[in-house]
Amino acid sequence: MIVTFNKYASDTDEEIVLVKEHCERRGVGFALNTVFAEGGKGGEELAHLVVDTIENKPSAPLKFTYEDTDPVRDKIYKVAHNLYGAKSVIYTSLADKKIKQIEQLNISHYPICIAKTQYSFSADPKGYGVAKDFELKVRDVIINNGAEMIVVIMGEIMRMPGLPKVPQAQKIDIIDGLIEGLS
Repeated sequence: MIVTFNKYASDTDEEIVLVKEHCERRGVGFALNTVFAEGGKGGEELAHLVVDTIENKPSAPLKFTYEDTDPVRDKIYKVAHNLYGAKSVIYTSLADKKIKQIEQLNISHYPICIAKTQYSFSADPKGYGVAKDFELKVRDVIINNGAEMIVVIMGEIMRMPGLPKVPQAQKIDIIDGLIEGLS
C-alpha cells in the first residue's frame, strides 16, 4: 500500500511531515507528488515507489464484489449493498430500458462503474459519513461499448470529474499584458 501527497503551494512542510510520519509508523509507502508544478519530474518519486512496492510488497490478490457472469442488476446490487451499505436499489424507467438493451446486446459481462456523489456512500450529497440501510436510485445506465464498460448513474450528479467548487480558471486573468492566477 502507498500514499501519495499531491502537493499544492498552500501545503506546509509540517503537514507533509505529519502525513509522511503517519505512513511510516504504519509501514505504508509515502511519496510526494509535485507533478502539477514540476511536470513529469515531480512524479518520479511516486513512480519509483510504485515500482518498488509492486516488486517487493505485492498486494493480496484482487477480490471482486461481483462475478463477470452476474446479471447487471446483481452487479449493481452487490456494489450498492456490500460496499455502500444500501438496503435496496430502485430503477427509473430509463434505467430499466437501458438494462434490457444491455441484455439484448449480450454485453452483461461488461464491468460496471457507479457514478454518484462523492460526498456520501448514498446518492444524497448531504448524507455525509457512513450511511446504512438506504435506497439507491439508478437514474440512468450508460453503455461505453468501446471501453467495454457499463456506467451506472446514481442520483442527480454532474458528470464532470475533477473540478472544485471554484475552478482555477475563474481566477485567471490578463493584467497589463501578463497572465495572473496560474499558481
